[in-house]
Amino acid sequence: MHTGAAPITLGDVYAARRIIARTLRPTPLLRHPLLDAETGLTIYVKHENHNPTNAFKVRGGLNLVARLGRDERRGVITATTGNHGQSIAMACQREAIPCTIVVPRGNNPEKNAAMRAFGATLLEVGRDFDEAREHAEALQRERGLRYIHSANEPHLIAGVATYALEIFEELPDVETILVPIGGGSGASGCALVRGFLGSRAEVIGVQAETADAFARSWRSGTRVTADRIGTFAEGIATRVTFDLPFSILRDHLDDVVTLTEAELMDGVRLALRSTHNLAEGAGAASLAAAVKLRDRLHGRKVVCVMSGSNIDQATLARILSTKP
Repeated sequence: MHTGAAPITLGDVYAARRIIARTLRPTPLLRHPLLDAETGLTIYVKHENHNPTNAFKVRGGLNLVARLGRDERRGVITATTGNHGQSIAMACQREAIPCTIVVPRGNNPEKNAAMRAFGATLLEVGRDFDEAREHAEALQRERGLRYIHSANEPHLIAGVATYALEIFEELPDVETILVPIGGGSGASGCALVRGFLGSRAEVIGVQAETADAFARSWRSGTRVTADRIGTFAEGIATRVTFDLPFSILRDHLDDVVTLTEAELMDGVRLALRSTHNLAEGAGAASLAAAVKLRDRLHGRKVVCVMSGSNIDQATLARILSTKP
């Protein structure tokens, strides 16, 4: 599926890289001998968990917030389960812009603490991300704030796409990229940059079976909304698809794979055991997907995007104490 014009250009991604370079260094793309030995594959891990917020989304926040106009700088509001919120909070702190973030009740307490440490005001509303998002959108209208959607923002996607530039520049002969899909900004960036640079690599998205609205929508061509989600992997725990990334991925994504909760937990344990990196559920999803697709990927140069490492202690303890 490689059709349709994108609302983001390669020039946008290069411009984003210049802005992001004021704050971030490129993240490592590493081989881990234990990971290759255990999976029987040739895997390069893109360590977005090594960013200052321990997640890839900081790239998008830095690019978007730096570009806000004077009126928009009176204050921004967004909704998150954590990684997007940390991205916006950190960027707003750098630009001295007031930041309000809505999170669902019972959200990861360590992600909440990190957002507050970046100076954001947190509101805990709703049973999941989508209810928190609806509350943020209502408050934006009431207070006249600049609402920053977690995915429907070209500058966010252009910023996130800079990690894809790094992948293709360092490993131009990559053959498969596995990337988790929540809102879809990361996969959109990978798919767009692949096309811009004329690479033949396939881009495969990864979702949880219990939060698979995107996967079902992409496969059927009809966008669906889930009534509930049941995954511990907060970064991919979305019930809906979002207009901009869905429009990009509908035309440019090659495939999508879904994982059980047991497979996602295996991914966290595999990351810790074979790369000695802490990965949250979404961050380890690409490794788990590589295992699931092992036969298909044999002999190929594979990049697994480790999108983040913001897992809370209670969840990590539960995963490590659960027998595979």
